[in-house]
Amino acid sequence: MLASTTAPRLKANGRAFAHIARYHPELTALRRDLHAHPELGFEEVYTARRVHEALRLCGVDEIHTGIGKTGLVGVIRGRRTDSGRMIGLRADMDALTMTESNEFAWKSSRPGMMHGCGHDGHTAMLVGAARYLAETRNFDGTAVVIFQPGEEGFAGAKAMIEDGLFERFPVEAVYGMHNWPGLRPGSIGLSPGPMMAAADKVTIEITGKGGHGAHAYLAVDPVLVAAHIITAVQSIVSRNVRPVDGAVVSLCAMQAGDVHAMSVIPGKAVLVGTVRTFTSDVQELVERRLTELCSAVALGFGATATVKYERVYPATTNSTREAIFAADVAESLVGEDHVVRDLEPSMGAEDFSFMLQVRPGAYMRIGQGGEGSCMLHNSRYDFNDEILPLGSALHASLIEQGLPLTARPESAAHP
Repeated sequence: MLASTTAPRLKANGRAFAHIARYHPELTALRRDLHAHPELGFEEVYTARRVHEALRLCGVDEIHTGIGKTGLVGVIRGRRTDSGRMIGLRADMDALTMTESNEFAWKSSRPGMMHGCGHDGHTAMLVGAARYLAETRNFDGTAVVIFQPGEEGFAGAKAMIEDGLFERFPVEAVYGMHNWPGLRPGSIGLSPGPMMAAADKVTIEITGKGGHGAHAYLAVDPVLVAAHIITAVQSIVSRNVRPVDGAVVSLCAMQAGDVHAMSVIPGKAVLVGTVRTFTSDVQELVERRLTELCSAVALGFGATATVKYERVYPATTNSTREAIFAADVAESLVGEDHVVRDLEPSMGAEDFSFMLQVRPGAYMRIGQGGEGSCMLHNSRYDFNDEILPLGSALHASLIEQGLPLTARPESAAHP
């Protein structure tokens, strides 16, 4: 990748941003190439190959592939490594199973696949940080850049951890970043504590007794039972969960009978949905009440109901010291007025949560929105290339300020 003197319109403070802005066009080209070639979880072969080549050209010290199937890790040693310290930076690489509605030159070339969540941009930003860190090495310790597969429902972070990620690269802290259309470009938001909810899957199977719709009194109608369960479970949050404790129970799909059989009462009905919570206590409460309530409602109609409760992603919870540190780093780049330190948690989910269960760290949102911007997972969504240098500089500054070459007072140093 050759340097360019073209600077982005978005401005930020610091040496890292000024340096990275010089190759903004190269980062944009990489991001758009990844956007045009989306790949699903654990299938990121092309993406991983492009990242590998970019890291090689950047001059990182080590590149490790095949971690968590298609994941890869780059290692960059600072000008000094006397401290023996190590910090990790993570980006996700996978796309979504959705059809893109955009018509620009870099739209998806693969039917039914789309980078509708900006992981192409996340990957490019971390490549930009890796290039800067490898070129400058203004830190004491080791930077570990983690390119993770399968965030969109495949638990790729968990796969990397089970593949020995943190045994092989024992980072003291790990940081992740996600673009956010709800924040304007140049803004960064985070908060100590919960950032995103745990995502659980619920499957409720109702067994009744099939029959003729004209003689319903001879049947036990599972569709009727399902209707009552759908209504009843909404009382779990409103009547069992404290108002200050966030929770959502949504039953989003139902399968019962045959739409072409208007007079056949089926023998079974299945409901599928999701539960979102921030704490394990509330999670356990909702799981217990779901099981009790569904069983009791079904019993009242002479049917039975079984609940399968699957814990998919845990809550994404920032450790306090690392969240404060990350906010301080962000402020050094964009100023106090553009850092939201108490960002409202989202009921969405993120598998970076698995990494934060093993290591302290922080998950941040980088603004990319504004008037007319699409929310994530929209068929017309596209990553805002204007923020690429800022995202790269934020990653890089976490390393430079977290692993400073010169000793700083204890109160100012990263914990």
